[in-house]
Amino acid sequence: MTVPEDTSRKVSVPRLRILWSFARPHQRALALALVLALVGSGMGLATPMVTKGVLDALDGSGSLRGPISALLLLLVVGSAVMYWQWTLLGALGERVVLLARESMVRRFLRATVPAVTRRPPGELVTRVTSDTVLLHQAATGAPVGLINAVVMLLGTLVLMAVLDLVLLGTVVAAVVVVGVLFAVLMPGIATAQQRAQDHLGRLGGNLEGALRAIRTVKAGRAEDRTAERIVADARTSAEHGIRAVRREALAWTISAAGIQLAIILVLGVGAWRVSEGALEVSSLIAFLLYSFGLMDPISELSQNVTALQSGIAAAERIRETDDLRTEQAERFVRDVPVREAAPPDTPVLELRDVTAAYGPDAEPAVRGVGLVIPRRGHTAIVGPSGAGKTTLFSLVLRFLEPTGGALLLDGRPYRDLTHDEIRSRLAYVEQDTPIVPGTIRDNLLLARPDATDAELRRVLHEVRLAEKVDALDEGLDTPLSGAAVSGGERQRIALARALLRTPDVLLLDEATAQLDGLTEAAVQDCVRARAASGAVVTIAHRLSTVIDADTIVVMEAGRVRARGGHGELLATDALYRELVEALRIAADARAA
Repeated sequence: MTVPEDTSRKVSVPRLRILWSFARPHQRALALALVLALVGSGMGLATPMVTKGVLDALDGSGSLRGPISALLLLLVVGSAVMYWQWTLLGALGERVVLLARESMVRRFLRATVPAVTRRPPGELVTRVTSDTVLLHQAATGAPVGLINAVVMLLGTLVLMAVLDLVLLGTVVAAVVVVGVLFAVLMPGIATAQQRAQDHLGRLGGNLEGALRAIRTVKAGRAEDRTAERIVADARTSAEHGIRAVRREALAWTISAAGIQLAIILVLGVGAWRVSEGALEVSSLIAFLLYSFGLMDPISELSQNVTALQSGIAAAERIRETDDLRTEQAERFVRDVPVREAAPPDTPVLELRDVTAAYGPDAEPAVRGVGLVIPRRGHTAIVGPSGAGKTTLFSLVLRFLEPTGGALLLDGRPYRDLTHDEIRSRLAYVEQDTPIVPGTIRDNLLLARPDATDAELRRVLHEVRLAEKVDALDEGLDTPLSGAAVSGGERQRIALARALLRTPDVLLLDEATAQLDGLTEAAVQDCVRARAASGAVVTIAHRLSTVIDADTIVVMEAGRVRARGGHGELLATDALYRELVEALRIAADARAA
């Protein structure tokens, strides 16, 4: 099989360096843990020799006090060293996991929107949760355990050589067989574990997507079919895991059997040598103690090699997240002189011949778009699906960078501004209006954490949610969940959050899509009030939004097709008439 051989080559210096990158910041603590492990192993190696001294004292006139005291001292000090080492490595492993998780969480949230949305959220969550657990042992305990096991194994063999070279030859043969066995089996174990972890990540991504769409799944009576698709990855992961377990079991069984066979041979050959007077009984007993203890370093080697293989695969998956492009890396860093306030007639927002695509090889989603947003007023953007409306918002919010043209805020090019500077002037309400984990208060304070309770009540009153919140047992501190609020209430919470910011430009991806007629009227009043003092830009999906707008922009195939007032566009643009008719039909259907 070529796969294990290739994997074996990959599990070498470059891959170990990836794993070591997580442990490097803690190398002093690792060094201390290694010293403690070696001290403990040294005491373990000394025990059979001290036991030999006890047996020799029985045959002579020597005192047993010294050897017994030495055994007790080895027990007490060895136990203390073992406790210290385990505590140190355990805490170190938790710190490695914490730093890895913190790094990934911050990178995910600072990454560009296209970089994050390109992967299923569940897969990213899996890397933060299950993949990091594998680092706990692999980046801390495994390296210390491997070195300690090798030293323990070599020390055991050296002390065996001191006791009897003939018996040592028997044991070395068993150790060589075990070593060859591990060299053959370990690459296959690593391959199976890596593939199992990959399918586990896919399972997380698919399950997360299915749970988000649970209502659709149930409405389509597709629970079993959806479960089957998700469980397929679980089955594949289990198959690879079982394959790894079988190889591990084979390695353990043969190694244990090899050591047991060596012990039997030691007993036979040793008894013969004692009968011939070539070996003392105490030396044979000490040699047997070392033989029985030989399984410990071999087992430790096996466990830590396995943990190392799993940890390397996890470390590679975690380090892949470092390739996510972050917005901080894209910022134009230089000393920009403070500019005076823009003249009153300067548009708050302007797009000049902007072209953008979602990938280097993708077709442009918008082409040559020119758009001027005045400081006050309501601009509605309409167009069929795929016209580029959402892409336009992504450009304005700098979720997406243009491939041509320029965007300006207060007359200043976006390239001279940071993401924070741009977004501090904008507020955005998504069509799906997701809520963030936490309470109603947490959601409202997301973009303006210094707002007072009076300000929170004001915006809740504007969107007609004040009475609803007051009726809740915990009021503003009521935890929110997917089932705690309706779609319309989500939209109103999101709109209240945006109004709390009092932004220069309010971007609404149809903030009334899920509202009843009375609540929609109240929200439209909020939009009109905001448009009187600032700029409101709406992606329109309702007829009322279109009619109320000061300026309407019609988009088609990524371009601005027409612009003007409602009456003007009705008279001059056929596509706009079709869109309005479709909106009117939808409005009539809702009214019915």
